[in-house]
Amino acid sequence: MSVRRLSLTARMALMFMSVVVLVLAMAGLSFNLLSQHHFEELDRQALVEKLESTKHILGSSPTFEEVLPQLHALLGAHQDLAAVILRADGKALFSNPGAAELPERFRHADWQNMWEWQHDGHLYRGMTTQISMMDQSEPLTALLLLDVTTHTHFFETLRRWFVVGLIISALISAALGWVVARSGLRPLRQVTHIAASMSAKSLQERIPLEPVPLELQQLVLSFNAMLGRLEDAFVRLSNFSADIAHELRTPVSNLMTHTEVVLSKKRNTDAYEENLYSNLEELNRMSRMIDDMLFLAKSDNGLIVPQQAPIELADVVAKLLEYYRLLADERTIRFSASGSGRVQGDKLMLDRAISNLLSNALRYTSSGETIAVTIHQMESLVRLSVENPGVTISPDHLDKLFYRFYRADPARREGNPSNAGLGLAITRSIVEAHKGRIWCTSAGGLTGFHMEFPRQT
Repeated sequence: MSVRRLSLTARMALMFMSVVVLVLAMAGLSFNLLSQHHFEELDRQALVEKLESTKHILGSSPTFEEVLPQLHALLGAHQDLAAVILRADGKALFSNPGAAELPERFRHADWQNMWEWQHDGHLYRGMTTQISMMDQSEPLTALLLLDVTTHTHFFETLRRWFVVGLIISALISAALGWVVARSGLRPLRQVTHIAASMSAKSLQERIPLEPVPLELQQLVLSFNAMLGRLEDAFVRLSNFSADIAHELRTPVSNLMTHTEVVLSKKRNTDAYEENLYSNLEELNRMSRMIDDMLFLAKSDNGLIVPQQAPIELADVVAKLLEYYRLLADERTIRFSASGSGRVQGDKLMLDRAISNLLSNALRYTSSGETIAVTIHQMESLVRLSVENPGVTISPDHLDKLFYRFYRADPARREGNPSNAGLGLAITRSIVEAHKGRIWCTSAGGLTGFHMEFPRQT
């Protein structure tokens, strides 16, 4: 099984075990090296002391025979110590049994260096030095050997036990790591359990932050925020489905009623023609609604790609005001337009967006009032505002006005037969497709819709 397929608990336990094994291995290796160095220094010190004592004994006596008892006492009293003293011609003046087979190459070794020799399963460390004596014309060569086999056995035993201890420590650390990781990840499992139990009926629930560790709080906050977005989207989708059924029910019901009435008895050609015209009107309304819904569906999926052409907003506004002036004159409503600004975009789409705002303003403006259209060109943006006097809209409704089929007054769900409640949603989609933004303000009996677009460079 690859590491990627292991659980998070198993990975953390393996990492914990690896760290413990690595630390113990480094500690054991360091201890082994330091111990060997320490024993080497002790052996060197012992050999140096014996050689210095030998030099002192030989240098203070006129003849070699006089110092033999002292040399036996100094060099023969230790079981692990062997020594040999040679003349220049190679004849041994003093020798212990353990040094009898010492290779000749060590006779010329450097006095500063400690050498090693393995013989018959034993390890020896030794040193060589030259000693001057009164009755000898040439210096004597003294070689001292120290049997350090016990040190070797000690380190072998130490390494053996260290390997056993390392294996046991690895197993124990893996088990402890598993327990610690499983305990530490318990809040994550709780979050996962809550997330797995979520459904469309429980989107309003949130994961509490109190029992969650600090490291997981940001994850929980993000998850709760996602639940909030999902809940909002689900509610809007549910309302959208209900509104679609509600909006389509009226024209379908009208079609069925008209058709049933006409078919209830024989009628003349004029009656049938009148009924067909009435049905055509309802079908046109349904067709417009379906086209608007398809436009919004394309916008939601990023399929609306506006053309890029320079547009003077003042010209677009002037043309639309001329179109709506006849309807406004019937209700004695006036228009005022001011400002100018150039943007980059799709003229047909912007015509539709501004037309939706003007149509909406006409619908809710009382007779004798004035609808103001202003264009303000800033350093990097162009803002277009459509403001009309009317009933102040509650702040709770301002952001929801751009939802599909949403109306601020629930009592007027039917609205105008030609109005399906999709105009502002389409306007927002067009503005966002042009990388702009739209918002609504309403205070003091004045309601305004404001659109901002990047300025043409």
